[in-house]
Amino acid sequence: PPGKSPALVTSPMPFALRSYCPEHSPVQSVDVNPQPGTDCIICMEPVEDTQTFTTMVCPVCKSAWFHRDCIQGQALHAGILALQCPLCRNSEDFSVEMFIMGIRIPFRLVTPSWEENNAFGDLVQRHNRCDANECLCPEGREEAEEEGPWQLLLCSSCAAEGTHRRCASLSDSTPSWECGTC
Repeated sequence: PPGKSPALVTSPMPFALRSYCPEHSPVQSVDVNPQPGTDCIICMEPVEDTQTFTTMVCPVCKSAWFHRDCIQGQALHAGILALQCPLCRNSEDFSVEMFIMGIRIPFRLVTPSWEENNAFGDLVQRHNRCDANECLCPEGREEAEEEGPWQLLLCSSCAAEGTHRRCASLSDSTPSWECGTC
């Protein structure tokens, strides 16, 4: 519009959708080829021995190789705000390169699809009980205090088991504990 600089004009769709046939697709400018026996970092199946329409590489770390279909699936679930290299976790340069290469990246302002409905909620739960053969706590296995004999210590190696200090005969000055499995 007259009187407005082009930088102030916004579009409802910041990126145009691009798609290419294998013959006319852009080629990654990264000058690297996968080592023999390289697998797709997403599906763990072998990739071709060179960059092609179906074999791509992260432009930042140049170590993460993947199939076009695999990274397209990841992009559809992640969206523009969560897409990143599966190996080096770079998001900005990686997303720009994938977009240029014709990978469709949805613009969604909500969480990635794998976080919907708290699908991985159990993974953020901290172990919260005493697993000693005989728990001595009068309030029970799930009682935990900030300090003292009923402070719950998690295994310093796996964090999958816990014990009260008194149940494992640990002093208040003992900083960590390791379970019998580890």
